[in-house]
Amino acid sequence: MSEPAEARDSPRDARAPTPRRWLCLGTLSLLSCSNATLWLSFAPVADTVAQYFLLTMEQVNWLSMVFLVVSIPCSLAGIWVLDFIGLREAMLLGAWLNFTGSGFRALPSVAAGIHSPFAFLMAGQSLCALAQTLIIFSPAKLAALWFPEQQRATANMVATMANPLGILVANVLSPALVKKGEDIPIMLGMYVIPAGLACLLASTCLWGQPSALSWTMAPGSPSGSFLQGLKQEFSGLCGALFIASGILGALGLSLYVDRTRHFTEAVKVGFCLTSMACVAIALVCRLPGQRLALAAACSLFGFFGFAVAPVATELAVECSFPVGEGAAAGLAFMLGQVEGALITVLMSNLAVQRPWPSVSTCRPGEDLLDWTASLLLMAGVCTLFTCVLVLFFRSPYRRLQATSGESSCSQDMSAAPAAVPWGAPSGL
Repeated sequence: MSEPAEARDSPRDARAPTPRRWLCLGTLSLLSCSNATLWLSFAPVADTVAQYFLLTMEQVNWLSMVFLVVSIPCSLAGIWVLDFIGLREAMLLGAWLNFTGSGFRALPSVAAGIHSPFAFLMAGQSLCALAQTLIIFSPAKLAALWFPEQQRATANMVATMANPLGILVANVLSPALVKKGEDIPIMLGMYVIPAGLACLLASTCLWGQPSALSWTMAPGSPSGSFLQGLKQEFSGLCGALFIASGILGALGLSLYVDRTRHFTEAVKVGFCLTSMACVAIALVCRLPGQRLALAAACSLFGFFGFAVAPVATELAVECSFPVGEGAAAGLAFMLGQVEGALITVLMSNLAVQRPWPSVSTCRPGEDLLDWTASLLLMAGVCTLFTCVLVLFFRSPYRRLQATSGESSCSQDMSAAPAAVPWGAPSGL
């Protein structure tokens, strides 16, 4: 009779060496970061990619949108693999899908005679999108199985924030590598390296562990010109500030929650501050010459918004217990992807062309788009959801209560050894 997935994934010894835990966490973090870079690596250099491969801008946009499309129907399968097959198998499958997809993406630029490069690019992106559904759900499961209660939020934060870190890397690295069409093969090759390293680590570190941890059954440009380019590309700078400040906020809030267990309070306050920052962005974008204020608003939006993400995932796991960590995190992510796709479509449709330059203008010299209504929609949705959360969300921490009950039971049994039947294990 086979063991359940949690029994196969859990370390046999609760005192398992810390380096092995953090090595597994580092492997998952690298895998998540690599997957995010593959997701958005084409977006910052979309024009050059379209010219190099003779594609339309709509085709290039689909190379990123496919992640949203694939994740919605495949999220349930990812949850099933994680909770019923096992964490190790989910990470291995995700790592190999991610690496294979990165290889498919690189083929049209290195192999001669390929007449349909878009097919290979889309196939590679689709494989990476499949990997995302396995990778993005794993942090909560890994934190629950491998880390004690006082480290779970921190471990979850490290693996969760690796994904937006990958988005930051893609937004910075792709423009730095691609100055002309001939640089596209270099960019694609560079993104294969972390995917391959993550696959190697997942294939080696998750097998053959010591018995205490056994899962049985179971061409670069000069830095000066690059930095100068960042100062000219204000939108890219705002994106970098958004991600970097978000990582710092997530680190601080996760450490706080690990010590206080104030999940609900942290999430409600974080969402309120996030909504205020979102409204600030919508208002500041209407004022000309407010670059510093806009950069500050983007930084605050990232600082509060990303800080809430891992804590909210932990809160979802706590409130949905005894539902598995993979299922709880997966369903939350899947609903978020559906919402993200809908809001993306609405914001794109609400952006209207203007015959005169707008305060917020993308691609000067071409069709000018006014994003005022889109920004107001984003601020309104964020504020509405925050109000609903603050006013109506009430739930006990079921997982912590169950853990506390088990600990009390163990202490009572150890205090009364005579009550233990003859031949029963001493520690239950």
